[in-house]
Amino acid sequence: MFSQNFQQLHNKVNQTGAKILQFLQEFRRGKLTEGDKTQGLETVENNLVKTLQNLQEEKYQVAVVAPMKAGKSTFLNAVIGADILASENAACTICRTDIKHISHGATSRLLEYRELREQPVILVAGNAAEIQNKFLERTREIRGKNNPDQTIRFEVEYPIEAISHIPSLAGFSLLDTPGPNEWESANFNTVKLKQTALEALRTCSAILFILDYTSYKDNAVSELFKEVVENRQEILAKNSGKVYFILNKVDLKGERDREIPEVIKELKRELINFGFPNPTIYPASSRQGLLAKLIDTGKASKEQINDFKKFFSAQYSEENEDGDQIIPAPHKIASQAFLDSGIPEIEKMVIQTITQNSGVNLLEDVLARLEKAVKGIEDSLNTQIQGWEIELKTLKQNVQEYAEKADNANQQVLEVKKLVKQQEKKLIERFRQELQLFATDAKEQIKTEIEQLPNSISNQSKFEKPTNSRGGLFRAIFQAFDNLLNQVARQDSENIYKIRFKEEKDAKKLIKTVNEYCSPHIQKLWIDVQDKMIREGTTIRENLATEIQTKIQVISNELSTYLGESLQIELNINPIIIPHLNFEGMIDDKVDKILERIKYIEQTQEVRKRKCEDDEIYFVDVEVKSFQVDLQEILQLICRRIDEQIVDSAALINLVIQQQVKEDFSSAEMQIKDYTNKFQSELETLVWQRESKGGEAEKIYSNLQVYQTRLSEYMEELDMLEKSLDELKKTKA
Repeated sequence: MFSQNFQQLHNKVNQTGAKILQFLQEFRRGKLTEGDKTQGLETVENNLVKTLQNLQEEKYQVAVVAPMKAGKSTFLNAVIGADILASENAACTICRTDIKHISHGATSRLLEYRELREQPVILVAGNAAEIQNKFLERTREIRGKNNPDQTIRFEVEYPIEAISHIPSLAGFSLLDTPGPNEWESANFNTVKLKQTALEALRTCSAILFILDYTSYKDNAVSELFKEVVENRQEILAKNSGKVYFILNKVDLKGERDREIPEVIKELKRELINFGFPNPTIYPASSRQGLLAKLIDTGKASKEQINDFKKFFSAQYSEENEDGDQIIPAPHKIASQAFLDSGIPEIEKMVIQTITQNSGVNLLEDVLARLEKAVKGIEDSLNTQIQGWEIELKTLKQNVQEYAEKADNANQQVLEVKKLVKQQEKKLIERFRQELQLFATDAKEQIKTEIEQLPNSISNQSKFEKPTNSRGGLFRAIFQAFDNLLNQVARQDSENIYKIRFKEEKDAKKLIKTVNEYCSPHIQKLWIDVQDKMIREGTTIRENLATEIQTKIQVISNELSTYLGESLQIELNINPIIIPHLNFEGMIDDKVDKILERIKYIEQTQEVRKRKCEDDEIYFVDVEVKSFQVDLQEILQLICRRIDEQIVDSAALINLVIQQQVKEDFSSAEMQIKDYTNKFQSELETLVWQRESKGGEAEKIYSNLQVYQTRLSEYMEELDMLEKSLDELKKTKA
């Protein structure tokens, strides 16, 4: 099995890395007794320690996305092996929840992360039932009070049974991400929830979409794929091997329903139409899987055992010789029921996907870094051995020549820096154009909505519902007012964009409704632009980093040619970070400017009764108060707010890009500086040792050769590990 072979190789790589680190530390201690502080190898040792830490702590994230009521919580519980995530009719997933694997015996906890707070709040530490109860209680509280504490995510620390037998996946976590219909029903910050789903597409090791067998054609499913997939076909094509679909609740299939393979075939066609190339679909009964796993591991409650008997035991009945149907005890059939649920196959697929992709990439990276460390140590040994073999006069001359070449290398690095600044400007300009396009599009959409309002309001019959032909803003206004026409006093005949109300509260309600519609509408537009900028910006940054790497490598090669050695420059690419724009409450503080209190004279008809004569009709002037809302002023304020955000954000993005490009360049620059300083220090130390410890030359030289022999053994081990990794990659499914 691939995951088992991966685990074995992971162990061997870790053991070899630990031996190399121990060897280096021993070598440095020995050199210290000779008066050599080996400062040049300090960076090598630090990098080795960091590499081995990364090997043990590598994060593997699997995102689980679903429309509401698809059985996502039950599915997650089945994988975890505990009834820890609550399930109820309302949307339970109000924000991102990370289920982080911990070792058995560690304390399980529920943590809550809040805006502007670095440390999480510990809600509860205890067993699965205690965590579930507290989680459900807190979820209801946040939904009921509209998130007063600005909660942004939860974290559940609990042993995940599905990967407990693979120590190399200690950094595994499940990401429970809300679907679009949960975004709305939670009355939560829908923008941040969508950001979470898009981030999962970009960064997670695997993504599972959970679909309900009984409602996989519902609008909620279409909405899910529309929101997450639209305009992101290149991501889907690139990551098709890590996106999977779970057709959940197949246990609800009736006798007259179509066979599951037929349903999967139809679903596959629909997914292809949505833009998923060659989708992989797994049928599952999460409820059966959860109950069976709980029974099999001895964690099931009486109620859960009864549920298993009620819904699933009958299918495992056996007929005895008398023709009686005998149903085995739950613990006797739980193992088979778990296999039949489809959950084990999905767990196997997820583990295989992680180890074959992220896991293999990790081992490749770690082996490359171990090889670099060993070569760095080898370079130092060879330099010192050679330094004891040549004449002292020649050694001193080499030190002087190397110092000159190092200075020249630093000058060449500065020239590369100038080229990097030019590329940085191109990246900033690309983002500036994207921001301007967003601003233009957002303002145009809001303008269209507002320009439709006057005629929509004046033409709207009090008994008529708004039609789809009218904009979403008018529908929002219509829903906000019980009877819109009765609240409107009249419109200014000279300016139809000025709407008058009889009551001040109704005028303010209109302003509030416009604000509450426009802010999230623009915010939603921005999230798509932000996601695009992150993806495109990261690609541009990767290309720029490669260019830096290539140019600095040339400089390094010139130095290493002189010393008869080589250095491989390495860069870690992190995604471009795009700041979040805030369009909330765009006109909240401008109500007084938008709302005008007006007094005007209206003639009202009066009737005076007269005896024996017709009633006298006459008109009197009456002062009328009304409250006028200027829609054009609202539009101007919104457009100004968008422009202000773009200006501020463009400046911030410039700083972010400059900082991140600087980090990329500094990484390469630091590597070459460490390289030059390392050999400069070693050469100078050699001169000192030759002059002050000439009498110990034979002993020092002999020790260096012993270390060289031992190091060659580790180099052979690394070669064998690289061959083993190549063989492992050939076994990929």
